[in-house]
Amino acid sequence: MAGESFLVRVTHADPVTTSVKRLRMQAIDGKTLPPASAGSHIILTLKTPNRLLKNAYSLLPSSLDGGTYEVAVLRTEDSRGGSTFVHDALSEGSELTISTPVNLFPINRRARHHVLVAGGIGITPIAAMAEELFRDNRSFELHYCIRNEPNGAFLKDLQARYGERVHLYHSDIGERFGVAKALPQQRIDTHLYVCGPEGMIGAVLNDASALGWLQENLHAERFLSPGGGDPFDVVLRRSDIEVTVGEHESLLEAIERVGVDAPHLCRGGACGQCRCSVVEKDGIIQHRDHYLTQEEREAGDAIMTCVSRLKGQRLELDL
Repeated sequence: MAGESFLVRVTHADPVTTSVKRLRMQAIDGKTLPPASAGSHIILTLKTPNRLLKNAYSLLPSSLDGGTYEVAVLRTEDSRGGSTFVHDALSEGSELTISTPVNLFPINRRARHHVLVAGGIGITPIAAMAEELFRDNRSFELHYCIRNEPNGAFLKDLQARYGERVHLYHSDIGERFGVAKALPQQRIDTHLYVCGPEGMIGAVLNDASALGWLQENLHAERFLSPGGGDPFDVVLRRSDIEVTVGEHESLLEAIERVGVDAPHLCRGGACGQCRCSVVEKDGIIQHRDHYLTQEEREAGDAIMTCVSRLKGQRLELDL
């Protein structure tokens, strides 16, 4: 159940660092790419040699005005093929399908001050937030955690545009962002936004909570890779279809492969749109999302099809 899609052509592809590649895309089917709010992401449909992948990528600041979209993709060693395909196969002139932008990580307009925290490739939505706040003359600060400066994607651009608002932390010399040290006296009308590795996100949110930050003032974006696992069979009761989920395939991808239009949005275990009722199972659900509560996980009657899977042989869904 995806929204509108666009056929686009890559008009520019360049390395940002040794491991990050930027793509600029423009519609080629008579449509105009609409402006996107800061924090938005799109889904890229990637036709790899082995299978069709649909991966979410946050939009960079240049996408705010519409017309063209830009994403930055980190090459990862444990990639299911998506990042490797982007780095090795996509270049200027490549054509692909993308979704309309979706924003699950918006700026809170009622906040008086905004604290932006990014780790690694998590800078992509954070950079767009910084630009939108800068254009609107809003109060903000940006904390950027990087291994070292050569690996800091867009670092020089951020420093040149936002100056002293940008604070750096180099992990290769032991520097670490800490809420208590960096933000000792934040007002109640301050909101914090964090995107980066899961461990960093958890640490920042836990530290902020321990310091008394209101939960509604804390915002995080997580895009999880579905990960692999042992194959298992899935019965789609209402569709009267049975399909085997492959070792390196997500449950959602297997469902889509047999032509069933399953609900989804972020494809990263965060939004809750792909939640599906479990009718029967002969094993344990491996919950890998950040949406279901602990009680819902223990009940075992729901699964997020985009990232979670079964440790067992057979799963029956109300789909």
